[in-house]
Amino acid sequence: MSKMSQYSKVRELLYRYAGITLSKNKEVMIDNRLQKLMRDTTFTGTLEEILILIENGEYVEGFINAFTTNKTHFFREVFHFDDLKNRVAKEAFENNQGLDIYCSASSTGEEPYSIAMTVNEACNEFGGNYRNNKILSTDIDTNVLETATTGIYRHDKSLQDFPNWLKPSRYFKRRQLDNGDYLIKVNSDIKTIMNFKEMNLNDSSYPYEVNRFDVIFCRNVLIYFNVEDQNKILKKLFSHLKVGGTLYLGHSENPLNLSSYVERKGHNIFTKLKDY
Repeated sequence: MSKMSQYSKVRELLYRYAGITLSKNKEVMIDNRLQKLMRDTTFTGTLEEILILIENGEYVEGFINAFTTNKTHFFREVFHFDDLKNRVAKEAFENNQGLDIYCSASSTGEEPYSIAMTVNEACNEFGGNYRNNKILSTDIDTNVLETATTGIYRHDKSLQDFPNWLKPSRYFKRRQLDNGDYLIKVNSDIKTIMNFKEMNLNDSSYPYEVNRFDVIFCRNVLIYFNVEDQNKILKKLFSHLKVGGTLYLGHSENPLNLSSYVERKGHNIFTKLKDY
């Protein structure tokens, strides 16, 4: 199998199993991810052989894990968390209601934990009960879900980006490694309302009740799908969002065909006006 044939096969398989569309200028990335796939699976055959096996249904999980991108950090696009705390949660808690929140691209967990910390801060400020809330987080990559579930991270400069209304020391335990670096672990009490599950956003339907969620985060994941599939994903997510609920999208994403069904509340912050 030639190099170009390998690239074509990877694009075909990635779209088949994950719905992800790779552009034509990703050859170096494909090479790097194929090498990662071989290392992670400890497969001793050739690239051509493992691609044939993947096409026949073997090593699919390892293939998806190798090719999914998981760039994230705590409180990325912090204005969304400001809005969640000061508008969405404030209104809910002042009316003695809890929030049912869906984070549709958990990655390694920094986003859902940021959501949880925001909800807890809002509870403290506006009188809510933290345990009356629920946060469901999903991802297609089983490796990142394992990291998210443990809630253990290497301490880095991203912790300096926490909003000024939150003290990280309230939510993490810190441990120094032999080399002088630090690990941080999310406190167990913040995990009590959280649930992590594997799911593919490209599935034909999602296993949730219609109009279930008060809030849906779908940020910086639609960019990996073509426009047609972006619309399909948004329509599915939208069906599970309550009328009046809030949808948060990534900085370069937009509601596409849903534009007339939402009201913009801020930068890529939308509330649902009516069902699609």
